[in-house]
Amino acid sequence: MDNLDLGKLDGQLLVFGGPYSNLAATLALREKALSLEIPPDRIICTGDLVAYCGEPAETIDLIRDWGIPVVMGNCEESLGQDSDDCGCGFDEGSACSVLSVTWYQYANALINAGQRRWMADLPRAIDFQYAGFDFKVIHAGVSSINQFIFASDSLANKDDQIKEAGVDVIIGGHSGIPFGQKIDDYYWLNAGVIGMPANDASPEVWYMLLNPAEQGFTATWHRLSYDYKQSRTTTYSAGMTEYAGALVSGLWPSMDVLPDKERQQRGVRLEIEPLNVLRV
Repeated sequence: MDNLDLGKLDGQLLVFGGPYSNLAATLALREKALSLEIPPDRIICTGDLVAYCGEPAETIDLIRDWGIPVVMGNCEESLGQDSDDCGCGFDEGSACSVLSVTWYQYANALINAGQRRWMADLPRAIDFQYAGFDFKVIHAGVSSINQFIFASDSLANKDDQIKEAGVDVIIGGHSGIPFGQKIDDYYWLNAGVIGMPANDASPEVWYMLLNPAEQGFTATWHRLSYDYKQSRTTTYSAGMTEYAGALVSGLWPSMDVLPDKERQQRGVRLEIEPLNVLRV
């Protein structure tokens, strides 16, 4: 499926990315959504259900049972096509590329045919209208399912992609670090991921809430606490020792994909101010 149109959405929305085979974090977020009384049709995942952690099949089943809209990420594309690698966009020979071999082979051996078919049928973009704005949810770039886009990356490039999409607001994923930016009269939002910390020396992970306001909406980013020690145990047992350590330390085992500014912020506690988006 190329696009899924959710139509007009109202009320509080919850957006998150990258469960990364982290079952405990995904369970914790579902409990958070229940406590906030946000129904599944107002919760969106930006993809990469499967990656670095130890419970890929269980995480897929939980997301499917939850019944939320999910954008296809590069991991869903690769696993859905039974590809040889994750298609993450890592440079060949980089530490991220080398580490991906272990977790991808592990996940690929555990996922069944029904799960592959479901992933292969996911939409590559999700459209909706909210608070008078047109939104498009993508995994990475508008034309690339594995393009890394960070806060410090070119605003002009983001502006070009938003205009190419023909919307007011892009919600992206893939990069693993949350951010929100105003770009002229447009906006680029990234909810962050729940499967791996944001490289800021905290085991907590991130999600995003959208709330309607009088003349638009407000985007806020929130930390999620969960049983990271349980995920560390299952991830270590599955053979992804570097990522098991990262779940506890909050520091990525490799920074190959990061621009210089994000590299310099390693280990610095992440703080994200709310973004008020007003109609002009």
